[in-house]
Amino acid sequence: MSLFPFFKKKEHFSEEEKAKIVNAIRHAEQQTSGEVRVYVESRNPLMDPVERAATLFFKLKMDKTDHRNGVLLYVAVKDKEIALFGDEGIYKATGKPFWDNAVRNMISHITVDDFCAGMVTCIHTVGETLKEKFPYIKSEDKNELPDDIIFGR
Repeated sequence: MSLFPFFKKKEHFSEEEKAKIVNAIRHAEQQTSGEVRVYVESRNPLMDPVERAATLFFKLKMDKTDHRNGVLLYVAVKDKEIALFGDEGIYKATGKPFWDNAVRNMISHITVDDFCAGMVTCIHTVGETLKEKFPYIKSEDKNELPDDIIFGR
């Protein structure tokens, strides 16, 4: 028992849900040279969710991939905000309609009881597009970014 239980950080996902999300990332990346990361925080610090995703994207140095094909899925749980941010390589290959549709699709799969399912669906959608636009090349592909979920404040 903690001396200060009110300082205990609330977990947004169970261990099983975290494993599902990380497995979705790994599965998506096995078929592409692209990179997918997930950033989750309780609250967005008073900015547009896409701007927040962009800020985090560059802070995490996701723009340093060889093919500029990293994608960040950003989630602010308590604010109920999500955003996708893709590097210039993948954005140029897909265009704005793809990103708008991917977010709409994710929202349609999110329920109060199973937020994780919407995230996994979005990761699979992004993975399929990365596979199409940036296929896996055995001789040169490497995992450039960690697959774990990043938890902010």
